[in-house]
Amino acid sequence: MKTSIIICAFNEEKFVANVVRACCKLNPETEVIVVDDGSTDRTAEILYDLSTSFSFRYERLNENMGKSFAMAHGAEKSNNDIILFFDADVSNIRENHFKDLLNPILEGKADMVLGQPSETLIHKKINPFRSLTGERALLKKDIIPILDKLRDQRFGVESFLNHHYKVKGKSIQHVMLEGLKHPTKFEKTTPFRATKEFIAEGYEILLTQMGIAN
Repeated sequence: MKTSIIICAFNEEKFVANVVRACCKLNPETEVIVVDDGSTDRTAEILYDLSTSFSFRYERLNENMGKSFAMAHGAEKSNNDIILFFDADVSNIRENHFKDLLNPILEGKADMVLGQPSETLIHKKINPFRSLTGERALLKKDIIPILDKLRDQRFGVESFLNHHYKVKGKSIQHVMLEGLKHPTKFEKTTPFRATKEFIAEGYEILLTQMGIAN
């Protein structure tokens, strides 16, 4: 089975180049799709420059539609059996990270694999948010039927996917991505804006959880 790596980016001018570069370099035979979710910074310019040196598919959304819409768009455009979602703001990406995420699916041991970056604000052994990771691998055939629902989840998309897989009785495996770093919002922007984004994302996740409970 072949893999499509999908990177969804919104205003990630500081990080996106390194992520795309690593995904392409470490997976030269793999389809890489970058969905620009209506960025208003230099993300589009950076991706255009990268396209002259690396082979990837660039999908530009005219306006910011939200993380889940971008993920669904990338999945719909992908051509392979396995989809590997990768955040656009991680760093220290290594070849073994891709193997750790993909091998359980290739070996038939899991239907979805969730990868937890080891370098996070909360210690990896007690992180209560590990299931909300953006690094995850799954079979395309399992999410194509739910793309319409997926589009509307925004930052509740991880909770939605996790719940869907559990309800369907599918196996989920967690793997530690040693060395992979995910920055906090306070490392990426001002304290005021970081707090505002935390509240907005938390609200969207809560709405998803309430919908699941009902």
